[in-house]
Amino acid sequence: MKFNPSFGVKVLLVVVCALASIIVATGAGILIYTTGASLAEAVLSAGGAFAVSMTLGLTTLAVLGLV
Repeated sequence: MKFNPSFGVKVLLVVVCALASIIVATGAGILIYTTGASLAEAVLSAGGAFAVSMTLGLTTLAVLGLV
């Protein structure tokens, strides 16, 4: 039996994935900044971390058939 979530549940799953990605990006930005990198480099690193973690999260949800 396949679970078919409603539209509201799908939206909530994507929002949870985005919030988790924001946490990862914040951590990456702080870690890069504390190593002596400039603010611009820290923001770019945080953006890359957000993109990678969001992609992994959405891919995982898609493979599981939840999105």
